Amino acid sequence: MEETEHTCPRARPTLAAPAPFANETSCHCQAPHEKLTIAQARLGTPVDRPVRVYADGIFDLFHSGHARALMQAKNLFPNSYLLVGVCSDELTLNYKGFTVMDENERYEALRHCRYVDEVIRDAPWTLSAEFLEKHKIDFVAHDDIPYSSAGSDDVYKHIKEAGMFVPTQRTEGISTSDIITRIVRDYDVYARRNLQRGYTAKELNVSFINEKKYRFQNQVDKMKEKVKNVEEKSKEFVYKVEERSHDLIQKWEEKSREFIGNFLELFGPDGTWKQMFQERSGRMLQALSPRQSPSSSPTRARSPSPPLPWISNRSSPPSSPKVASVSNSMSEGDEDEK
Repeated sequence: MEETEHTCPRARPTLAAPAPFANETSCHCQAPHEKLTIAQARLGTPVDRPVRVYADGIFDLFHSGHARALMQAKNLFPNSYLLVGVCSDELTLNYKGFTVMDENERYEALRHCRYVDEVIRDAPWTLSAEFLEKHKIDFVAHDDIPYSSAGSDDVYKHIKEAGMFVPTQRTEGISTSDIITRIVRDYDVYARRNLQRGYTAKELNVSFINEKKYRFQNQVDKMKEKVKNVEEKSKEFVYKVEERSHDLIQKWEEKSREFIGNFLELFGPDGTWKQMFQERSGRMLQALSPRQSPSSSPTRARSPSPPLPWISNRSSPPSSPKVASVSNSMSEGDEDEK
């Protein structure tokens, strides 16, 4: 008997496009779908087809906790094909309540998760044998906490008994309920922010009085922000002035020390000006009172030279009348004295 080759879809080879929906890649493989054990799947068998792992949920406000759970489901076995079932709005409303995101938004969020190979829309709340056989599901991945819903203590109880359940770990500190709790807790903040961004009070389901209150609070916050900016700019200006004045004082001190040093060098006790004054005063005194010859220097006595005969016999030149009168008077006086 000739064996039929498996034609099950393979895992996405590239992440350049979103994951397809189930009706686009329905598994029409005619080969018999043998039941696998977890040990066999972890060995990577069978080699001719991937291990088809199913994970389901609401996936409202898709966050990192959802992504980490899908990452674990994708990496449970060496060769895995991850199918993700997303419940519709109607089903979720009946069993759990309102969602923030509608079903189409939640479908698209899952399609763009890198670990997802296929998205099943309008997934059932409780997994039936027909659904598992239709999508040729080998294992179901979910956290191991009993999930009580739809009148059952654990909707995955029959999956666990069949040996098809593989547990994943929850990510602590993040969940859709936690995010919604934060929004409810800080409702006023988000309402004021969205009013400021242009949303109407009707869109936010805000009363007329609350709208006026929020808008007034926004105006007060704007004024506070302006005052804060002015204070910061003032502090920055004062800091620059202080820094500048510090530099000026430092430069003034340096210049002052330099000026004082130059002054002392010029007019100090041993300064240049005193030396110049002493040199100039010495030169002036030397010019006004030159040095005399020493008094103890010996003088040579000269003997009178005899009169020369040619000088006495030589007739004296004629003198002027004044000289002659003077000489006559002198001779007359001499004669009187005689």
